[in-house]
Amino acid sequence: MADASRSPLHQSLAHESGLRHTSGEAKYIDDFPAPAGMLVAQVVTSPVAHGKLRSLDVSAALKVPGVVAVFSAKDIPGINDVGPVIHDEELFAHDTVRFLGQSIAVVVGESYAACRAGVAAVKLDIEPLAPIVTIEDAIAKNSFLSKDHRLTRGDSKAALAKAPVRFQGEVRTGGQDHFYLETQCTLAIPDEGPALKLISSTQHPSEVQTLVAHVLGWGRQQIVVEVPRMGGGFGGKETQAVPFAAMAALAAHRLQRPVKVWLNRDQDMMWTGKRHPFFTRFDVGFTTDGQLLALEAELFADGGFSNDLSRAILDRALFHIDNGYFIPDVTVTGHVAKTTLPSNTAFRGFGGPQGMAVIEDIMSRVAERLGLEPAEVRRKNFYGAAPRNLTPYWQEVKDSRLGRVFDELLQSSEYTKRKAEVEAFNASHKHAKRGIAITPVKFGISFTTSFLNQAGALLVVYADGTAQLSHGGTEMGQGLHTKMMAVCAHELGIAAENVRVMTTATDKVPNTSATAASSGSDLNGFAVKQAAETVRERLRPVAARLLSIPPEHVVFAAGRVFPRTQPERFVAFEKVTQEAYLERISLSATGFYRTPDIHFDKATGRGKPFHYFAYGAAVSEVEVSGLTGEHRLKRVDILHDVGASLVPSIDKGQVEGGFVQGWGWLTCEEVRFDEKGFLRTHSPDTYKVPAFGDAPVDFRVNLLANAAQDATIHGSKAVGEPPLMLALSTVAALRHAVSAFGVKGREVSLAMPCTPEAVLFAVEAAKKR
Repeated sequence: MADASRSPLHQSLAHESGLRHTSGEAKYIDDFPAPAGMLVAQVVTSPVAHGKLRSLDVSAALKVPGVVAVFSAKDIPGINDVGPVIHDEELFAHDTVRFLGQSIAVVVGESYAACRAGVAAVKLDIEPLAPIVTIEDAIAKNSFLSKDHRLTRGDSKAALAKAPVRFQGEVRTGGQDHFYLETQCTLAIPDEGPALKLISSTQHPSEVQTLVAHVLGWGRQQIVVEVPRMGGGFGGKETQAVPFAAMAALAAHRLQRPVKVWLNRDQDMMWTGKRHPFFTRFDVGFTTDGQLLALEAELFADGGFSNDLSRAILDRALFHIDNGYFIPDVTVTGHVAKTTLPSNTAFRGFGGPQGMAVIEDIMSRVAERLGLEPAEVRRKNFYGAAPRNLTPYWQEVKDSRLGRVFDELLQSSEYTKRKAEVEAFNASHKHAKRGIAITPVKFGISFTTSFLNQAGALLVVYADGTAQLSHGGTEMGQGLHTKMMAVCAHELGIAAENVRVMTTATDKVPNTSATAASSGSDLNGFAVKQAAETVRERLRPVAARLLSIPPEHVVFAAGRVFPRTQPERFVAFEKVTQEAYLERISLSATGFYRTPDIHFDKATGRGKPFHYFAYGAAVSEVEVSGLTGEHRLKRVDILHDVGASLVPSIDKGQVEGGFVQGWGWLTCEEVRFDEKGFLRTHSPDTYKVPAFGDAPVDFRVNLLANAAQDATIHGSKAVGEPPLMLALSTVAALRHAVSAFGVKGREVSLAMPCTPEAVLFAVEAAKKR
């Protein structure tokens, strides 16, 4: 834990809410006492995936005891739309329903039981239309949400024609439910004005404010959105908190009573979007020794019924189809398919995992086809010096750390020795086989929509030397508040416990971007730093007078203020703040930051969309049962580049959690819709997420040492999303294990997610070859 005599920065700290999380004292929206007169709500949804809404009759629902009101599209005073970018998502369907579970009305009442009875009493007349529930079906029916997006460099067709080794294939990656512990929830409280306060479980309070204002026909100044904390988010609360916040706001405004909209687990899983499933066709060329020559790939993302963030997610998938590998000649094209399913949305990685899965699948296949060591095939294709440093979107990869990370991990994990042990085990066991693999990660950091790369902060320092900090980021358990507390304390030279991070609110920091794209610390950290520096520099001349030294000699550290060369001659920080108060010097300040030098021209497919890249690698060892297809993660070694970590304890936790979540997506979490568009996996009894017992038996996580990054907050790097893709090493390891059941030198056919059924099918296929 942190040494109080030093800055809290770059030290391990306890999560600022960790003890409250474990004791149950941490308050989420449903933990707050119900305001006087509070009503609750339940949503009337479409029972079919596609159809014409011919009539909506709520008369019987209004007669149910305890039901206060029913609101639908006709009751919206502003715009019936909550689309975050493209306005193609109605709050309440009014003539056509486009997915099973789409909102048609909301029943508001004194109790959940009354609301449920009211929902059951609503009469819907819907003429069913043919649904589209798969990407392949959307392709066949030419159903798309966007125009093609293409990245190209070189002449891929000519290079493929000359390639000594060329093959085609397909890669499918599935959806993934966010499965946050706290489901979607908003409490709307009327205020004078008219005005509203929304307490919302959202990663994007400014977007909730903006779109609720559109629905009500108000200016944003009439709405304050507060986010105390979230019980998880993972991208699922970036845009999809908005509809439920808007329903609560509409009802609260119309009834002038507080209204809470809170989904149960089944509702949340059935009505909200998930990670985008992808289907990719590729054509690739290599040399006979495994050197990548050319790639053509066509990616199809299942956007669901509306755009949401699908276009940006597709862009990031295209941006990451190279992962850490230089492709001399490349053409990649992307499409967003329109289906009659819930609109898929942001999820940790934001398209990056789906793009990387393609190239890692290709790397495994070429190693299997050519009988080469997979680690060497990967290593020889890394980005390097010019001209091997240009991405498909023409951004230069400068100072790549991937080779260093890869080599250090190969050594520390004893990869070569352990692979020999795996081969020996496989030779002596008929029904169980082991596999081991190493895969890299290169992940671009920044919002790919450039204007989103901005953040603000508000710092208030009191005369007693303590501080309250507000910033535009939201806390969902990831430790952002802990990092911001450390940055603020470091700049002011005080202990971290003397800084209190306040509830994120739109009336403290306006016009914020979502806490997403792994950018929370990068953006908000600089804004916090600037605000703290402003206050500190106002204090500097005050301290100089107290110490009788020039202002440039004053040092703020460890709760003391002292001359640079005489740390023993100090005054307490609170003495300086008290004196500043007496001298009528402002002790509050705002900070603002925008990421410099990022740009991308979508028309040309060229630019610099990322401020920098984060790197990592993982070695995974698995054991597979040839009788059941089940597998165990025996050991995982990770070396991840977080620059100079702001708070190492938080970053290690993010690496561990990201890996396990990625492993869940790739191996056990299977989203299944039936042919009518009904989600069959809508609760934990049918949808399997990793549990504590599924974590690797031996889990070794290290952060890359001596890795400070230029032009970032105190040399750190983002950590939220990149570790998820380290889990691709488990798929490569499973391929190695499956191959041991058959003849060496044959390509493995293994579907993702690698469920026991998928692995067993792959094992049986390997045995037949």
